[in-house]
Amino acid sequence: MTDAQRTPTPIDTIADAWVDTLAELSPSLATYIGRFEHNGRLDDLSPEGSERAVSAARSTLAALTAADPVDEVDRVTKMDLSAELGLQIELHEAKSHLRDVNVIASPAQDVRSVFDLMPTDTVDDWTVVSARLGAIPAALEGYIETLRVGIAEGVVPARRQVTEVVGQIARYTGDTGFFANFVGSATAGDASLPDALTRDLTAGSDAARAAYDRLATFLADELAPAASEVDAVGRALYGLHSRRFLGATIDLDETYEWGVEELARMVAEQESIADQIKAGATVEEAVAFLEQDPTRKLHGTDALQRWMQETSDKAVAELGQTHFDIPEPIRTLECMIAPTNEGGIYYTGPTDDFSRPGRMWWSVPEGVDTFDTWRELTTVYHEGVPGHHLQIAQAVYNRTELNSWRRLLAGSSGHAEGWALYAERLMEQLGYLDDPADKLGMLDGQRMRAARVVLDIGVHLGKPRLDGIGTWDADYALEFMRRNVNMSDEFIQFEVNRYLGWPGQAPSYKVGQRIWEQIRDDAQQRGGADFDVKSFHMRALRLGGVGLDTLRAALADG
Repeated sequence: MTDAQRTPTPIDTIADAWVDTLAELSPSLATYIGRFEHNGRLDDLSPEGSERAVSAARSTLAALTAADPVDEVDRVTKMDLSAELGLQIELHEAKSHLRDVNVIASPAQDVRSVFDLMPTDTVDDWTVVSARLGAIPAALEGYIETLRVGIAEGVVPARRQVTEVVGQIARYTGDTGFFANFVGSATAGDASLPDALTRDLTAGSDAARAAYDRLATFLADELAPAASEVDAVGRALYGLHSRRFLGATIDLDETYEWGVEELARMVAEQESIADQIKAGATVEEAVAFLEQDPTRKLHGTDALQRWMQETSDKAVAELGQTHFDIPEPIRTLECMIAPTNEGGIYYTGPTDDFSRPGRMWWSVPEGVDTFDTWRELTTVYHEGVPGHHLQIAQAVYNRTELNSWRRLLAGSSGHAEGWALYAERLMEQLGYLDDPADKLGMLDGQRMRAARVVLDIGVHLGKPRLDGIGTWDADYALEFMRRNVNMSDEFIQFEVNRYLGWPGQAPSYKVGQRIWEQIRDDAQQRGGADFDVKSFHMRALRLGGVGLDTLRAALADG
């Protein structure tokens, strides 16, 4: 990291102003990056709110188009921000916001999940929480209004997503659901809150629960009957979402065929490792053997959290001495059990000032209280170091070179998730997965990600099934995943519903890894004997999050 502060340019000014605009338009996004001045509000999810957002994007794109880069940092900023703004406009024109309902990343979840990131240490913090709870009814009414426009225009989500979200909402609003538990446990450190604030929080929680119940009623009674019975979104819309999640344009048909080949390669590699675990064993037999090994078990979420933290701390300490330059603020990563039970594992980045560190979250499904370390070791590396935490926190830290948009908001799922899968393989190469059981766990995840490429493109583009019987659909997708993932059926069902409702996102992991590896191999070929992989990694990470087309272009000359 250089110590000299780069002089901001006109393009930096445009990018920084876009961050300010986004923080104003999306208080939830502001909370994510640590802009807490908007924490008492929620996003305007109404049709008017969507129009304001796309109008701001058009204005910013026009200003950016007219600006000339003065250096390489500017060139990357202009290339990447222009692509992102243009795609935002395209998605709006395709009316994707009118059908924005899915089981993992739609306003139905976003309004709730922002509370996971809000400060709750003081009376003042809880006063702001109370204000945001009070904003939930208006936000959800705006969301309902937008979805009603979609019904009127025939732009609707798949019925499967609608009915699944209704079930999620019940877990938010029940007497033992999220809002009741969240407010019921409110304290300011070791002290109780003032009675008046406690009453306000209870009233806000009750209003939030009632608003979510109204959303559930709308979803069940109005949207579900109008929703599509077809899960596939089709080639045109899928292409937009693929670009959105990759920051790159790919040949979807070639990628599908590559996915089939990559899946076969993962299966063959797993079969080889299974034989090392137990001579002559199939993959399924090796998994069953490992699942009976008590030394590889964790019992309860407290044990899981401790193991995650210890594993993460060790990786940070060791890799920071050898393969990466890890600044002190980045060396703190908190491993958390999420306050929900949806089944996901995810990372949230640090605030701009690192007052809230990067966090790895595990949303443990109800009834699950036993965990296999051989399965999950690679997950800690994926979410932590050298995966998401190193990548995202490094960008936040690099304020001497990057404007606030590049540090805090730029990037794509393909860049982030592709790097995280790349990081898993890197840890294997560095010797952290020498135990065949741990390597099998890594391969199990990599096999799942390869399977998702095939499933996601197969379903949404209506590809012929691999068995030659008809075309891909939800039932075949579930059957296919059950054959390729050694996890609980509850997890598999959630994952398949996620792919069906979030087109293009699941393939971004494995396709992103493929593109990261291609970029590295190209750099190695150009560099020859002078190529240094540590320098390559640090140069790539110092760019911050970018689309993968931008990443390829930015690294093409070195």
